[in-house]
Amino acid sequence: MTTKDDIEDSSAPLVEHLIELRNRVIWAVGAFLVGMILCFVVAEPILDFMLEPIERAMRELGDPNPVMQYTAPQEYFFTLVHISVVAGLMVSFPVIAYQLWRFVAPGLYKTEKQAFLPFLIASPVLFFVGAAFAHYVVTPIAMTFFLGFADAFSVVTALLPGLSDNVAEVVVDTAAPVADTGIDIVFQGKVNETLDISLKLIMAFGLCFQLPVLLTLMGKAGLATSAGLANMRRYAIVIILLVAAVVTPPDVMSQLILFFAVYPLYELSIFLIRRIEKRREAELRAEGLWDDETDDKPEDLPETKA
Repeated sequence: MTTKDDIEDSSAPLVEHLIELRNRVIWAVGAFLVGMILCFVVAEPILDFMLEPIERAMRELGDPNPVMQYTAPQEYFFTLVHISVVAGLMVSFPVIAYQLWRFVAPGLYKTEKQAFLPFLIASPVLFFVGAAFAHYVVTPIAMTFFLGFADAFSVVTALLPGLSDNVAEVVVDTAAPVADTGIDIVFQGKVNETLDISLKLIMAFGLCFQLPVLLTLMGKAGLATSAGLANMRRYAIVIILLVAAVVTPPDVMSQLILFFAVYPLYELSIFLIRRIEKRREAELRAEGLWDDETDDKPEDLPETKA
């Protein structure tokens, strides 16, 4: 018969897990707060770095003194807070990932640890690669497209900086004279709106570059196969295009760049899963557990924890 003491003893492991989870969450939140505060101290240099693409685009389009503005007293402060939150999360991510790993690792088998740890390292690396690609390649093109949309020649000269000055002179000489009437449409950029575009592109590319990690993990877990992903190519193309249309600013150029950056990662995932399948097949053949006729893989034998 189960007594009250037996019930209390059986609940001890659950309480220990909750205490461990609380401690890990405290460490993760503390690291985030420290990272956010440190990033707030240097938020203005970070903001200057984030606005470099639009500054470069404005200078290339003929503005010698680019200016950004804010229209509310609190707007600039909350823009810096926004930057510090995002940057603080990125800075503290290694600590957060380490705390997650320390909480999950004791419950994993040795082989599961060996399989999961490389992906834990590859995930932030791929995120930063995607973020850097967005900041240094995509954002300048998007800003040039947006700012020069009303002036086709400015877009061409921005995208083709080697265009001859003689051609520019011919275009200016043959252009129609400026009318004395009408309204000049001038770009008056707001800091927070411009920053939102840059951050959306960075987050979109950083997250989409996680595709190989996600699909390869699914392949390791047996939830996806290289043959199945290969047969799903046409659907993958449509899904990637839809995701690109949702997460990027509403211009075709950014969407196409995201598609042509992410789709090769889908093919890379198929290649990586195919290698995993070949390695698994080789191991099963060496153990004499592979059936060439049916290609059925027996269930994994129970493993011992590390």
